[in-house]
Amino acid sequence: MAKQKPKGNSKSKPKTKNYVRNKNQRSSSWIFWVIGIIAIGIVFLLFVGNFGSKDDNSNGGASIDYKNQPYLGKESADVKVLEFGDYKCPVCKNFNENLFPEIDKDLIQTGKIKFYFINYPFINVDSRRSAQFAETVYSELGNNSFWKFHELLYQKQPADQEAEKQDIFTEDFLVKTLAEATSNKDAQKVKKAFDQSNHDEDVKKDEALVSQLGVDSTPTLFVNGKRFEGSTYDDLKKQVEEAAKGKK
Repeated sequence: MAKQKPKGNSKSKPKTKNYVRNKNQRSSSWIFWVIGIIAIGIVFLLFVGNFGSKDDNSNGGASIDYKNQPYLGKESADVKVLEFGDYKCPVCKNFNENLFPEIDKDLIQTGKIKFYFINYPFINVDSRRSAQFAETVYSELGNNSFWKFHELLYQKQPADQEAEKQDIFTEDFLVKTLAEATSNKDAQKVKKAFDQSNHDEDVKKDEALVSQLGVDSTPTLFVNGKRFEGSTYDDLKKQVEEAAKGKK
Protein backbone atom coordinates (compact mmCIF):
# COMPACT_ATOMS: atom_id res chain seq x y z
CA MET A 1 0.00 0.00 0.00
CA ALA A 2 1.13 3.52 -0.62
CA LYS A 3 -0.18 6.30 1.56
CA GLN A 4 -0.16 10.00 0.86
CA LYS A 5 2.01 12.08 3.15
CA PRO A 6 2.97 15.75 3.44
CA LYS A 7 5.66 16.90 1.07
CA GLY A 8 9.17 16.87 2.52
CA ASN A 9 12.69 15.60 2.15
CA SER A 10 12.35 12.46 4.24
CA LYS A 11 12.79 9.26 2.30
CA SER A 12 10.30 6.44 2.69
CA LYS A 13 11.72 3.07 3.63
CA PRO A 14 10.81 -0.38 2.37
CA LYS A 15 9.05 -2.55 4.91
CA THR A 16 9.68 -6.26 4.33
CA LYS A 17 8.63 -6.96 0.74
CA ASN A 18 5.88 -4.36 0.78
CA TYR A 19 6.39 -0.69 -0.01
CA VAL A 20 4.66 1.60 2.47
CA ARG A 21 4.18 5.35 2.59
CA ASN A 22 2.49 6.69 5.72
CA LYS A 23 1.60 10.36 5.99
CA ASN A 24 1.30 10.23 9.78
CA GLN A 25 4.60 8.38 10.33
CA ARG A 26 2.77 5.50 12.00
CA SER A 27 3.04 1.82 11.31
CA SER A 28 1.06 0.89 8.21
CA SER A 29 -2.34 -0.72 8.46
CA TRP A 30 -1.60 -2.64 5.25
CA ILE A 31 -1.58 -6.40 5.43
CA PHE A 32 0.18 -8.52 2.86
CA TRP A 33 -0.49 -12.20 2.50
CA VAL A 34 0.98 -15.14 0.72
CA ILE A 35 -1.64 -17.44 -0.74
CA GLY A 36 -0.22 -20.87 -1.63
CA ILE A 37 -1.98 -22.89 -4.24
CA ILE A 38 -0.20 -26.15 -3.46
CA ALA A 39 -1.74 -28.21 -6.25
CA ILE A 40 0.03 -26.17 -8.91
CA GLY A 41 2.81 -24.74 -6.77
CA ILE A 42 1.91 -21.10 -7.25
CA VAL A 43 2.37 -18.43 -4.61
CA PHE A 44 0.54 -15.15 -4.84
CA LEU A 45 1.41 -12.03 -2.88
CA LEU A 46 -1.82 -10.29 -2.06
CA PHE A 47 -1.57 -6.78 -0.73
CA VAL A 48 -4.63 -5.35 1.02
CA GLY A 49 -5.12 -1.83 2.25
CA ASN A 50 -7.75 0.43 3.68
CA PHE A 51 -10.45 -0.52 1.21
CA GLY A 52 -13.31 2.12 1.06
CA SER A 53 -17.11 2.97 0.32
CA LYS A 54 -19.92 4.33 -2.02
CA ASP A 55 -22.28 2.46 -4.31
CA ASP A 56 -25.80 1.24 -3.61
CA ASN A 57 -27.59 2.64 -0.62
CA SER A 58 -29.83 -0.42 -0.82
CA ASN A 59 -26.87 -2.49 0.31
CA GLY A 60 -25.62 -0.06 2.92
CA GLY A 61 -22.89 1.38 0.70
CA ALA A 62 -22.18 4.93 -0.35
CA SER A 63 -23.61 6.49 -3.49
CA ILE A 64 -21.06 6.44 -6.34
CA ASP A 65 -21.38 7.83 -9.86
CA TYR A 66 -19.87 5.19 -12.17
CA LYS A 67 -20.75 7.03 -15.37
CA ASN A 68 -17.86 7.44 -17.83
CA GLN A 69 -15.48 5.34 -15.75
CA PRO A 70 -13.46 2.54 -17.43
CA TYR A 71 -14.50 -0.94 -16.39
CA LEU A 72 -14.09 -4.62 -17.15
CA GLY A 73 -16.92 -7.15 -16.99
CA LYS A 74 -20.46 -7.74 -18.14
CA GLU A 75 -22.92 -4.89 -18.13
CA SER A 76 -25.38 -7.12 -16.29
CA ALA A 77 -23.06 -7.77 -13.32
CA ASP A 78 -24.74 -6.78 -10.05
CA VAL A 79 -21.56 -6.15 -8.07
CA LYS A 80 -19.20 -3.25 -8.77
CA VAL A 81 -15.63 -3.31 -7.50
CA LEU A 82 -13.52 -0.15 -7.52
CA GLU A 83 -9.75 0.01 -7.38
CA PHE A 84 -8.14 3.33 -6.47
CA GLY A 85 -4.62 3.36 -7.83
CA ASP A 86 -1.56 5.39 -8.82
CA TYR A 87 0.52 4.30 -11.81
CA LYS A 88 3.71 5.03 -9.82
CA CYS A 89 2.63 2.91 -6.83
CA PRO A 90 4.78 -0.26 -6.50
CA VAL A 91 2.09 -2.07 -4.52
CA CYS A 92 -0.47 -1.28 -7.21
CA LYS A 93 1.90 -2.88 -9.72
CA ASN A 94 2.10 -5.97 -7.51
CA PHE A 95 -1.68 -6.03 -7.15
CA ASN A 96 -2.24 -5.81 -10.89
CA GLU A 97 0.37 -8.39 -11.82
CA ASN A 98 -0.23 -10.97 -9.07
CA LEU A 99 -3.78 -10.67 -7.75
CA PHE A 100 -5.76 -9.07 -10.55
CA PRO A 101 -5.42 -12.13 -12.87
CA GLU A 102 -7.22 -14.17 -10.19
CA ILE A 103 -9.93 -11.53 -9.84
CA ASP A 104 -10.31 -11.50 -13.60
CA LYS A 105 -10.60 -15.28 -13.83
CA ASP A 106 -12.87 -15.86 -10.83
CA LEU A 107 -15.02 -12.74 -10.72
CA ILE A 108 -14.89 -10.73 -13.95
CA GLN A 109 -14.93 -13.44 -16.61
CA THR A 110 -17.66 -15.31 -14.72
CA GLY A 111 -19.93 -12.27 -14.84
CA LYS A 112 -19.97 -11.72 -11.08
CA ILE A 113 -18.49 -8.22 -11.01
CA LYS A 114 -17.75 -5.10 -13.00
CA PHE A 115 -14.25 -3.90 -12.12
CA TYR A 116 -13.50 -0.17 -12.25
CA PHE A 117 -10.25 1.78 -11.99
CA ILE A 118 -10.20 5.21 -10.33
CA ASN A 119 -7.15 7.48 -10.42
CA TYR A 120 -5.55 8.60 -7.17
CA PRO A 121 -2.34 10.27 -8.47
CA PHE A 122 -0.37 11.58 -5.51
CA ILE A 123 3.10 10.02 -5.58
CA ASN A 124 4.89 12.21 -8.14
CA VAL A 125 4.35 14.64 -11.00
CA ASP A 126 4.25 11.79 -13.51
CA SER A 127 1.52 10.10 -11.48
CA ARG A 128 -0.79 12.90 -12.52
CA ARG A 129 0.51 13.03 -16.08
CA SER A 130 -0.10 9.28 -16.41
CA ALA A 131 -3.62 9.63 -15.04
CA GLN A 132 -4.37 12.49 -17.44
CA PHE A 133 -2.97 10.54 -20.37
CA ALA A 134 -4.94 7.42 -19.43
CA GLU A 135 -8.12 9.50 -19.29
CA THR A 136 -7.31 10.82 -22.77
CA VAL A 137 -6.81 7.26 -24.02
CA TYR A 138 -10.21 6.33 -22.63
CA SER A 139 -11.86 9.36 -24.21
CA GLU A 140 -10.24 8.98 -27.65
CA LEU A 141 -9.91 5.21 -28.07
CA GLY A 142 -12.47 3.72 -25.72
CA ASN A 143 -12.61 1.17 -22.95
CA ASN A 144 -10.67 -1.71 -24.53
CA SER A 145 -7.66 0.40 -25.48
CA PHE A 146 -7.65 1.99 -22.04
CA TRP A 147 -7.22 -1.39 -20.34
CA LYS A 148 -4.46 -2.44 -22.76
CA PHE A 149 -2.58 0.75 -21.96
CA HIS A 150 -3.34 0.41 -18.23
CA GLU A 151 -1.87 -3.09 -18.06
CA LEU A 152 1.24 -2.26 -20.07
CA LEU A 153 1.97 0.91 -18.10
CA TYR A 154 2.02 -1.04 -14.83
CA GLN A 155 4.30 -3.61 -16.45
CA LYS A 156 6.69 -0.80 -17.40
CA GLN A 157 6.84 0.67 -13.91
CA PRO A 158 10.51 0.42 -12.85
CA ALA A 159 11.32 -2.11 -10.15
CA ASP A 160 13.78 0.29 -8.50
CA GLN A 161 11.98 2.21 -5.77
CA GLU A 162 14.27 5.20 -6.37
CA ALA A 163 12.39 5.69 -9.66
CA GLU A 164 9.24 6.43 -7.72
CA LYS A 165 10.28 10.05 -7.16
CA GLN A 166 11.81 10.45 -10.61
CA ASP A 167 9.86 11.78 -13.58
CA ILE A 168 9.86 8.51 -15.54
CA PHE A 169 6.48 8.58 -17.27
CA THR A 170 7.12 11.52 -19.58
CA GLU A 171 4.71 12.33 -22.39
CA ASP A 172 7.06 10.70 -24.89
CA PHE A 173 7.24 7.55 -22.74
CA LEU A 174 3.45 7.41 -22.47
CA VAL A 175 2.97 7.85 -26.21
CA LYS A 176 5.46 5.06 -26.97
CA THR A 177 3.79 2.79 -24.41
CA LEU A 178 0.40 3.41 -25.98
CA ALA A 179 1.83 2.67 -29.43
CA GLU A 180 3.01 -0.70 -28.10
CA ALA A 181 -0.40 -1.41 -26.59
CA THR A 182 -2.41 -0.29 -29.63
CA SER A 183 -0.84 1.23 -32.77
CA ASN A 184 1.26 4.20 -33.83
CA LYS A 185 -1.80 5.74 -35.46
CA ASP A 186 -3.83 5.51 -32.27
CA ALA A 187 -0.93 6.81 -30.20
CA GLN A 188 -0.54 9.89 -32.38
CA LYS A 189 -4.28 10.51 -32.22
CA VAL A 190 -4.17 10.47 -28.44
CA LYS A 191 -1.01 12.62 -28.36
CA LYS A 192 -2.73 15.29 -30.43
CA ALA A 193 -5.78 15.22 -28.16
CA PHE A 194 -3.61 15.24 -25.03
CA ASP A 195 -1.69 18.30 -26.22
CA GLN A 196 -5.00 20.10 -26.76
CA SER A 197 -6.73 18.98 -23.55
CA ASN A 198 -5.14 16.77 -20.91
CA HIS A 199 -8.48 15.74 -19.34
CA ASP A 200 -7.42 16.98 -15.94
CA GLU A 201 -11.10 17.60 -15.21
CA ASP A 202 -11.64 13.84 -15.32
CA VAL A 203 -8.74 13.28 -12.93
CA LYS A 204 -10.23 15.90 -10.60
CA LYS A 205 -13.53 14.00 -10.74
CA ASP A 206 -11.68 10.91 -9.54
CA GLU A 207 -9.96 12.93 -6.82
CA ALA A 208 -13.32 14.24 -5.65
CA LEU A 209 -14.38 10.62 -5.17
CA VAL A 210 -11.15 9.97 -3.27
CA SER A 211 -12.02 12.80 -0.88
CA GLN A 212 -15.66 11.77 -0.64
CA LEU A 213 -14.76 8.23 0.42
CA GLY A 214 -11.80 9.13 2.59
CA VAL A 215 -9.32 7.10 0.56
CA ASP A 216 -5.71 7.73 1.66
CA SER A 217 -3.75 4.83 0.23
CA THR A 218 -3.30 2.77 -2.90
CA PRO A 219 -4.46 0.28 -3.92
CA THR A 220 -7.79 0.64 -2.13
CA LEU A 221 -10.87 -1.40 -3.05
CA PHE A 222 -14.60 -0.86 -2.64
CA VAL A 223 -17.29 -3.47 -3.21
CA ASN A 224 -20.71 -1.99 -4.04
CA GLY A 225 -19.79 1.12 -2.13
CA LYS A 226 -18.35 -0.63 0.91
CA ARG A 227 -14.69 -0.44 1.80
CA PHE A 228 -12.94 -3.80 1.60
CA GLU A 229 -11.11 -4.36 4.86
CA GLY A 230 -10.51 -8.10 4.69
CA SER A 231 -7.13 -9.79 4.79
CA THR A 232 -7.33 -12.56 2.18
CA TYR A 233 -8.53 -13.13 -1.34
CA ASP A 234 -11.23 -15.40 0.13
CA ASP A 235 -12.43 -12.41 2.17
CA LEU A 236 -12.79 -10.41 -1.04
CA LYS A 237 -14.75 -13.19 -2.75
CA LYS A 238 -16.98 -13.49 0.33
CA GLN A 239 -17.73 -9.76 0.28
CA VAL A 240 -18.58 -9.99 -3.42
CA GLU A 241 -20.96 -12.89 -2.70
CA GLU A 242 -22.62 -10.97 0.13
CA ALA A 243 -22.98 -7.89 -2.08
CA ALA A 244 -24.60 -10.02 -4.80
CA LYS A 245 -27.10 -11.43 -2.29
CA GLY A 246 -27.92 -7.91 -1.17
CA LYS A 247 -28.93 -7.03 -4.73
CA LYS A 248 -31.51 -9.85 -4.94
